[in-house]
Amino acid sequence: MAATTITEAVVLRSFPFGEADRVLHVYTAASGRQGAIAKGVRRTKSRFGGRLEPFSHVELGLHRGRGELGTVTGASLVRSHDRIRSDGYRLQVGLIGLEAMLKLYTEEEQSSRAFLALTRFLDALDEREPQPGRRPALDPVVLSFQLKLLWLSGFLPHLSSCVECGEADGLVAFLPSAGGAVCAACDTGGIPLSQDGLNGLAGLVGAPIADAPGLGLGDRAAREALGVVTSSYEYHGGFRLRTLSA
Repeated sequence: MAATTITEAVVLRSFPFGEADRVLHVYTAASGRQGAIAKGVRRTKSRFGGRLEPFSHVELGLHRGRGELGTVTGASLVRSHDRIRSDGYRLQVGLIGLEAMLKLYTEEEQSSRAFLALTRFLDALDEREPQPGRRPALDPVVLSFQLKLLWLSGFLPHLSSCVECGEADGLVAFLPSAGGAVCAACDTGGIPLSQDGLNGLAGLVGAPIADAPGLGLGDRAAREALGVVTSSYEYHGGFRLRTLSA
């Protein structure tokens, strides 16, 4: 039986369909990742206006019939996140976060913690000052968000001791196949990690997303954190993020 659900949602991706419609990929508080069609949204007089753009946090009405896509019956803004869309640096950081959600959450499975992490990431990015000259992929806000998504997905790297022998000191690398840091004796060609990198990773995992910019993460530590994130994606998820190549 068809049903209509009212739920908070974040628009992750959208693309044109037909003459006036738009297909959306959204992450909802009620049931996780969903596909939906917004009919007539591309018309000038559409009742949805600009409320269904990527990054928008909305209260969404979804009618579920027999098909794979729901139909959007209503949308009201909770937060527009226009600051993300209107600034090049914030936009590039934000697109990395949205792609991470799309890759890690492919099924319709509810996770209140993943939805909360997503909304906190967007709220923090709204307040983030642009960082001239810094590579967006190294921004601590998006690194913190991705590590928390890995945590929620069951892929959080083990970093407190050697994942092979249990030694707590002298960690020198991250071994993707083992899912954690290793000491020099157990390193079989992992991704090198400095002490700053290990400290940075611990801070990014342990601190709220909004506090990540205050961790004082240097470029070297940020690059090492990014290496841990990307290798975890590749080894455990079998994918790479296209947005990380920008």
